Amino acid sequence: MTAHEIDYQIFGEEMQYVEIELDPQEGVIAEAGTFMMMQDGIQMETIFGDGSKNDTGLLNKIFGAGKRLLTGESMFMTVFYNNLIGKRKVSFASPYPGKIIPIDLNKNGGRFICQKDAFLCAAKGVSIGIEFSKKIGRGLFGGEGFIMQRLDGDGMSFVHAGGTTFTKELQVGEKLKVDTGCIIGFDHTVNYDIEFVGGIKNTLFGGEGVFFATLTGPGTVYIQSLPFSRLAKRVWASAPQGGGKDKGEGSILGGIGDLLDGDNRF
Repeated sequence: MTAHEIDYQIFGEEMQYVEIELDPQEGVIAEAGTFMMMQDGIQMETIFGDGSKNDTGLLNKIFGAGKRLLTGESMFMTVFYNNLIGKRKVSFASPYPGKIIPIDLNKNGGRFICQKDAFLCAAKGVSIGIEFSKKIGRGLFGGEGFIMQRLDGDGMSFVHAGGTTFTKELQVGEKLKVDTGCIIGFDHTVNYDIEFVGGIKNTLFGGEGVFFATLTGPGTVYIQSLPFSRLAKRVWASAPQGGGKDKGEGSILGGIGDLLDGDNRF
């Protein structure tokens, strides 16, 4: 497998985007809805599957698209080609506040495991599939992290994370315990499993879930401080329910405060 060699630059701090520079006939694949802008001369094509060399043939394409459905993604992906003589640029944006992380698969043993919604874009030729769990515990109790995406190839890939990112190089046998939703991804040499928190009080009143993930080295792991699911839960909890008004953001004035600040909606 030989992916296209692409150059890139990441811009921004909290709401980042990555700018990909394409030489003539080079291409980049991206998730639907991540496109930001592109220069004239770049052709956009929607494809079935990920367009990698190993999904040629109708059955392979259907199988590849089916694997993407299991990870909660669309069956289709978008490819952007540079069909002109000179270099052209195309940009992709992170869907929520956080960081974009470049992953060079050529330096990662040709494989990287990441959360099912972490993939942003990659050089044409990289295969995006599913990492099936071999242990029943992961499947039953893994929560957000039990279905992982697998990136295979030898090109550049980009994943996005929420909040602040933490990177750690685990030594052989070194273990890190993580909330399942806080995992961005890890090298394929890292062993991933699910562990019971333990203790009846922790289980009933801890508020952190019954299980957490254990990542055991060797290899590099990437952790995010604000998973999108956690952000969405906080937004949903603070939003008006059943057509009612907001919660006053904790103010003891509540509805009186709304009157004072001019919010007289019903």
